[in-house]
Amino acid sequence: MKAYKDMSKEELLSIKKALEEEYKEAEAKGLKLNMARGKPGESQLALAMPMLDVINSTSDMHTVLGNDTRNYGDLDGIGECRKLMADMMEVEKDNVIVCGNSSLNIMYDTVARSMSFGVNGSTPWCKLDKVKFLCPVPGYDRHFKITELFGIEMINIPLGTDGPDMNMVEQYVNNDEAVKGIWCVPKYSNPTGISYSDEVIKRFANLKPAAEDFRIYWDNAYCIHHLYEDTQDTILNILDECKKAGNPDMVYIFASTSKISFPGSGISAIATSPTNLDYIMKKMTVQTIGHDKINQLRHVRFFKDIDGLKAHMKQHGELLRPKFEAVLNTLEEELDGLEIGSWIKPRGGYFISFDSLPGCAKAIVSMCKDLGVVLTGAGATYPYGQDPLDSNIRIAPSFPTPEEMLAASKIFVLCVKLVSVKKLLEEL
Repeated sequence: MKAYKDMSKEELLSIKKALEEEYKEAEAKGLKLNMARGKPGESQLALAMPMLDVINSTSDMHTVLGNDTRNYGDLDGIGECRKLMADMMEVEKDNVIVCGNSSLNIMYDTVARSMSFGVNGSTPWCKLDKVKFLCPVPGYDRHFKITELFGIEMINIPLGTDGPDMNMVEQYVNNDEAVKGIWCVPKYSNPTGISYSDEVIKRFANLKPAAEDFRIYWDNAYCIHHLYEDTQDTILNILDECKKAGNPDMVYIFASTSKISFPGSGISAIATSPTNLDYIMKKMTVQTIGHDKINQLRHVRFFKDIDGLKAHMKQHGELLRPKFEAVLNTLEEELDGLEIGSWIKPRGGYFISFDSLPGCAKAIVSMCKDLGVVLTGAGATYPYGQDPLDSNIRIAPSFPTPEEMLAASKIFVLCVKLVSVKKLLEEL
């Protein structure tokens, strides 16, 4: 297939005319498809419905240690749920606090606590002249919204196929005491789907921060979210690596069951060092009397153990795989060789990241919307919503059906082609 950039003006005009005819046909279909957020589809939600039956008014509501989940107590989560989440996060139970229904809430609280009270006795960030966070890009928009809300300066760090640019990370972290944190989605990253290499994780663990209160915000949201049984990414355990490197307190790990059981009604957890946990618990005793232990018990009795979690996630993968493949196959069939876009085939997670020609992402997203296909806003994967190249687009295949995803994918590639042709013609 001939690349668009190698075509003559006459060839591009001919293609533009044909694409505009396709656009009119697509416009007449009146589609209404939403790929804006990584929401599980109805078939995925149905997988967890039996969880609602494992506890009723006649159930024994006590933990294995005999604690009554209907009452006060177990501020750090019931023991069997801490064990379940620890196994999912590949850490020890004693390193885990189980919280409420959202890991995003824990991340927000962790930043807010640092702003108000500091980190383990350090100066509260609100009393400092400048606080900075490193942000691997493209990344998760809700991470960036948290730091933006608190007025923290965000610095873009390019994300490659094996993780963030560690030369830049080391330069900032090791030399600037205003750098207090870095956002990371280390496995099946949002949105690119890449996983951090062993070398990258070891370099993270061996950072020598200029700031004593620097922390790695390790959002392992997709730790067991595989699309394929035979090809699964694995990553090193950052908590273990930090301990080996003499930096046991440098990382907070976050995870939840939001895309495992029910989004908004799952359970979340933070894993970190005993020193960090002690400090967090002291503040939590004032903040809350405890989280929903009945929901924790419900999850444990439904999943039972890590093997039950993995078996459940295998079913999720079987439902998600056709949707991802509908997008990826369409991209390959329609765009391969045209040199107007690039993408990575993820082995897990919830997203596909597409990079258009520079200056085209907003126009593509807008054109898709006009044809009834809603995507995440262009620029959302960068701090302040500003993609300097206007090229990154996040595709979320999970919510529509496979058939709808195929239709949406065809609309998407049509818009990519048409916007790209127009862009190239403008530059001639």
